[in-house]
Amino acid sequence: GKAGFRPEIYSYGHRNLQGLAFHPDTGVLWVTEHGPQGRDELNIIQAGKNYGWPVVTFGREYSGEIITNQPWREGMEQPVTIWVPSIGLSGMVFYNGERFPAWKGNLFVGGLAGQFLQRVVFSPGGPIGRESLLADLKQRVRDVRQGPDGLLYVVTDANPGAILRIEPTPKSTSSASARP
Repeated sequence: GKAGFRPEIYSYGHRNLQGLAFHPDTGVLWVTEHGPQGRDELNIIQAGKNYGWPVVTFGREYSGEIITNQPWREGMEQPVTIWVPSIGLSGMVFYNGERFPAWKGNLFVGGLAGQFLQRVVFSPGGPIGRESLLADLKQRVRDVRQGPDGLLYVVTDANPGAILRIEPTPKSTSSASARP
């Protein structure tokens, strides 16, 4: 609905989108983006908004050079949160199942460079903390999904790749174990 823009363009100024997920309670669209030389982003996507790439960024060129001295500009959306150093954000899902009550409403994102699954703890106002899971496996996490059984399923891209099922441990429903 903006003059001068094609109607099929919902938003723009994105660098390298990796994961998309609608928040199950609010219906808001969230996205993970690879930043250049680190500074991965978590953004809320809104129609007609400019997310700044390549004009604004918190990242650097792969040579180490600064891309911009002004990582924000009026009329361009800022990320909700950034990762420094980069974990190589990939697929994502908001957990809304019953099997892990302590995780309900939290966001799970894969880490390619970080080689773990990361839980982003949410409050009604947005992200308030992070917890890395499955780091001891040292595998690149390509995607994460919630199954109809309320468990989390993680795809790794190691050779050979694997699909891991995250399920509650017998002692606690706030802890997890992974079994390929």
